[in-house]
Amino acid sequence: MKINILHRMVMALVISTLSLAGFSTAADGQREPQDEQKEQKRDQHEKQQEQKQQQKQPPQERVQKKSEPDQKQQQQRAQQKQQEQKQQQQERVQNKSEQQQQQRVQQQEQKQKQDQQQRERVQQKSDQDQKQQQQRVQQQQQQQERVQRQSEQNQNQQRAQQQQRQDQNQQQRQQQRLSQQQQQKLISQQQQRVVQYRQHLEQQDRLAQQNAAQLQQQKRVAQYRFQEQYLERVRQQQIHLRDDRFDYDRDPYFFTPPIYRYNRGGHYYETNEYGAKTLRQAVNYGYEEGFRAGKADRDDRWGSNYKDSYAYRDANYGYSGYYVDRSDYNYYFREGFRRGYEDGYNSRYQYGRFTSGNYSILDTILSQILNFQALR
Repeated sequence: MKINILHRMVMALVISTLSLAGFSTAADGQREPQDEQKEQKRDQHEKQQEQKQQQKQPPQERVQKKSEPDQKQQQQRAQQKQQEQKQQQQERVQNKSEQQQQQRVQQQEQKQKQDQQQRERVQQKSDQDQKQQQQRVQQQQQQQERVQRQSEQNQNQQRAQQQQRQDQNQQQRQQQRLSQQQQQKLISQQQQRVVQYRQHLEQQDRLAQQNAAQLQQQKRVAQYRFQEQYLERVRQQQIHLRDDRFDYDRDPYFFTPPIYRYNRGGHYYETNEYGAKTLRQAVNYGYEEGFRAGKADRDDRWGSNYKDSYAYRDANYGYSGYYVDRSDYNYYFREGFRRGYEDGYNSRYQYGRFTSGNYSILDTILSQILNFQALR
């Protein structure tokens, strides 16, 4: 198609050339004006031919030329759509990532919340268990206090009954007095006891100093302090014994017959109520001093050994030299001391109690130690 168009254009040019050549030979005088007119006409004719040729072109080429901008716009729209799709895809991916992040954060917060709730439940259970334990301890303490009160009531009743019996025995004893010869024998024994006891106290000072020096070397501060306090109490006792003016004629011990029998070391001894009271006092004083000595060794973190204490070896605190032999007093003092030491060292009250600021042995234990047997 394009070749035919070119042929036609060539033919038109040839015809135009020949026409111009004929005109130029006919009239040279008028060549210039005519040439200009012919050129104008020729230009017009060419334009007309081009227009015709363009009109004769197939519609496909015109459509093709016309569709080129549309295709470009479509390509631009397609690229823009691809960019939009890509951006949407990126946004979806980002949104999904954000959602996953939020889910992880929510899961983590939920897990932390569950852990916190679990800890709170554990703490609540622990508090409840502790509260129940405290309640059980309080109940046990209340039960122990009730048992202790009941025991004290029973002991009070026993003491009241015992006192009543003692009063009755004393009334009977008042009706029965020892003979004058028996009284003089007791007075003579008593005077001899006092002299021997005073000599013994003088000898004990040297032993006390040696034991104190040993405690200082061992750095047993609490035990050393206890021994100094014990020695001070013994000194006060010595002062009282030295200044005492005893009236043998008015003391009922010397004219009251014995009413108890007790066994010590396989031998039986007899005594009246005043001698029995002195032996009870020996056990109680021994328990009190033993408790303090045991507590001192525990404070010093020293091994348990009640025989190592000077107070145990001395065993004279509370003894005035009257009513019983010193050997009997020492024996029962040590019996109380041993039990008091065990309670003090182990911080307990198995053999005694603490009332009104004083340590004293239980009445049942006291009765077991002395084991008095009534003569009448």
